[in-house]
Amino acid sequence: MYTEDDFIMINALQHYIFCPRQCGLIHIDDVWQDNLFTVRGKILHEKVDTDTYETRGDVKTVRGLRIHSYKYGLVGKCDVVEFKETVKGKEIMPVEFKAGEPKEDISDKAQLCAQVLCLEEMLRTYIKKAAFYYGKIKRRNYVDIDDKLREQTITIINEVRSIISSRKVPTVGYSNKCKNCSLIHICQPKAINKTYVQKYINELYSI
Repeated sequence: MYTEDDFIMINALQHYIFCPRQCGLIHIDDVWQDNLFTVRGKILHEKVDTDTYETRGDVKTVRGLRIHSYKYGLVGKCDVVEFKETVKGKEIMPVEFKAGEPKEDISDKAQLCAQVLCLEEMLRTYIKKAAFYYGKIKRRNYVDIDDKLREQTITIINEVRSIISSRKVPTVGYSNKCKNCSLIHICQPKAINKTYVQKYINELYSI
């Protein structure tokens, strides 16, 4: 069990999967800078994270629900959590809103699974399914919260905790995804990568 002083942000998992160095810069050095992609995400979340609720039929929708887990040392917020009354009891489903489209990697799913782990602990329940609403495709994408995804998510939580606990920002070289990172000018990934540094020196001195 962790204390609140040991909590890490759920969104750190997504940052870590995208790039461990980005995760370190944000969650250790407290660095942030927006770009087109992050601004789109903020605009979408501003419409959702209103700390309100409504009931329509047998579904109660809670927005901006703050969540945590002492077992895994997590803290964050759910965009939307739906509580539905069924003949089998109450079904609980977190719904995360994303401005883009489904990703090929596990980053979105791990973030959603971490939310499920928190909700299960807080509400003493078991959640089998969760969902994303992707703004680009304008529809929901349902995710099975199975044992494999749970194990992958717990592994990522432990890896993120190890980085943050070390207080050392990882060193990662340049890759194609750096072009979409809002921190590229702060991170300077090409300067970290010895191949790019050597190429720069060779061109500078015409070696």
